[in-house]
Amino acid sequence: MTNDSLVGKLRSLIATDKPRSSLSARGLERLRGQLRECADGIGGDVSARTRAAKLAETYLGLDDGGRLQFLKLIALEFGPDPARVAAAHAEYQAAVGTPGQWKAEAALRGAMRSARIRIMTQFNAIPQGVKFLVDLRADLLRYLQEDRELAVLDRELESRLNAWFDVGFLELQRLTWNSPAALLEKLIEYEAVHEIQSWTDLKNRLDSDRRLYAFFHPRMPAEPLIFVEVALTDHLADNVQELLDVHAPLFDHRKADTAIFYSISSTQVGLRGVSFGNFLLKRVIDDLRRDFPKLDKFATLSPIPALASWLRHHPQALGEAGIDFSLAQLADGTWAQDREIARQLREPLTRLAARYLATAKRGNQDGGPPYDPVARFHLGNGARIERLNYLADNSAKGFAQSFGLMVNYRYELDDLEGNLEAFAGSGRIAMSSAIRRQARHE
Repeated sequence: MTNDSLVGKLRSLIATDKPRSSLSARGLERLRGQLRECADGIGGDVSARTRAAKLAETYLGLDDGGRLQFLKLIALEFGPDPARVAAAHAEYQAAVGTPGQWKAEAALRGAMRSARIRIMTQFNAIPQGVKFLVDLRADLLRYLQEDRELAVLDRELESRLNAWFDVGFLELQRLTWNSPAALLEKLIEYEAVHEIQSWTDLKNRLDSDRRLYAFFHPRMPAEPLIFVEVALTDHLADNVQELLDVHAPLFDHRKADTAIFYSISSTQVGLRGVSFGNFLLKRVIDDLRRDFPKLDKFATLSPIPALASWLRHHPQALGEAGIDFSLAQLADGTWAQDREIARQLREPLTRLAARYLATAKRGNQDGGPPYDPVARFHLGNGARIERLNYLADNSAKGFAQSFGLMVNYRYELDDLEGNLEAFAGSGRIAMSSAIRRQARHE
């Protein structure tokens, strides 16, 4: 098979990704030989391209068990040679303080270099090779939950992806209703915060009073890596259904003084641990300020996705907040249809959410990061907790995760750096005086 036909077949496999078989003992030995050739770098660039395409074809043709075998083979048999590392370390120790120290250090560094990364890097030589590796890591993360022997491969691959997806390589694009249909379909598929219900819903999110920006990598031009949806308004939004209402009148964006980030979706599971969301918001703010000089307020309307999850581990917090409802009753949301009950729950639920955002820590560590993942993201970008919004999301998902509550995180441009440094240095959470009072209320 020629190299061109092999690449064409690989493109087809990446597009369909239909696994067909597991690895036999003979197939495993043949794969081991292919990986050794890849690790040794036998042949020139053409050979590397052909070899990488064959390996990718093999991987994509395997079922789940076969893919696990493939990855374990790389993880366990293609690390640094312990004997070579020991010898290089002994030579380095003997050379410390002598003119040969730096040469010995370089030799030790070379001995520590893993053949796993040499194998992975060769996939870059094929079309869609970067996307292949991102999807491969998504598999790897799934297997890692049950098989910790893969952790070493995951660490090395994550490190390499961090280098390849450095924010300096990413391109910010504004997507509109005139963007390619295939790309718009990806937005519908990848939206992770507020599901896009229809093409009419999507069109509403791309109208003149809205903006949608995404980061792209040059080697994955048809795949948004992360995108943010923005509403241009004249107030701090407090209800997501109003923002998503396709029948709401169009707002005159020329009167806007506030930009509301109401949905941020990462799209590639395989890029977990590769952080570029904070750079996205900063770039978007710069772009918005250029296009709309009157904008002077930047905030989110965000979910509180882990509140109910946290309460399952801390049920006593409901009683401490003076709430007689069970977690299941609160998550059901039918109570909100009774105006009197909704009125009675407003203060205790808001107080409970404020305490959660202000004090709940990951791993129950007093000095640890916030328990809530959205809070970690925005506070880690220098935002402050501005306001809690009662019954701001009356969808089933909104009640299930936070009893209809949502939160505004405020991006005060002059305070971002100080907030970020205080959060990173001491864990101090920036919050408005109203949130502080609610969190401390007895």
